[in-house]
Amino acid sequence: MAGDRVSRKNGDETGPPGARREGGSPASAARAGHLAFVAHEVRNPLSTALWAAELLARLSPAERGGARGEKLAALALRSALRLRTLVEDHLLAERLDAGGYPVRLEPVAVGAALDAALARPGEAGSEAGRSLEPELVALADRALFERVLRAVAAVAARDGRPTRIDGRRRGASVLLRFSAPSPAPVDDPAKGGGSDPDGLALALPAARRAAEAMGGSLSSDGEGYLVEIPAA
Repeated sequence: MAGDRVSRKNGDETGPPGARREGGSPASAARAGHLAFVAHEVRNPLSTALWAAELLARLSPAERGGARGEKLAALALRSALRLRTLVEDHLLAERLDAGGYPVRLEPVAVGAALDAALARPGEAGSEAGRSLEPELVALADRALFERVLRAVAAVAARDGRPTRIDGRRRGASVLLRFSAPSPAPVDDPAKGGGSDPDGLALALPAARRAAEAMGGSLSSDGEGYLVEIPAA
């Protein structure tokens, strides 16, 4: 039938809206795999939070205020916080990819930025020690810079071991190293990649984009994570 025909003019294929095309570009395949991972990560805490909320709604007022109600409420809160972290990281990455984040560079004292980044309880890893060169100043977007530092510190310490932070100036750059016994890749995770119970699965890809938007980089090696940002 006419409605079932597929146009192959100039190698293009068209079909019903939402139809999957085979043989797409490697970039398209990578993008699809990453979005599949994001969807899976978001779906898990969302389902848990909804399930806990539904059970809470069925409890009597007395049960809701008891041990069972407190347990369900805590479960719903943990899942919602995990979901918030995932969504915020994904949306930041999307805005940076689309050039929709206004990056405003200014001199930022690295020590003060670390203090601010690690001051939010429950959102950053614990610090084992810090060694920064005196008067270390980066040329960065303050909010993005703190976001990078908070994300890397949280991931570096997610095994429960506090991370050590060392910073120095090298040429025209500020280098910050976050120690980690088993650093994870900073590339975009794809379908089938490892999940993260704390919602940090998208933290490093978002932080990598943020660092690059400021003219820097984020990488990992056998000893931890290296953040490089232009020096002021």
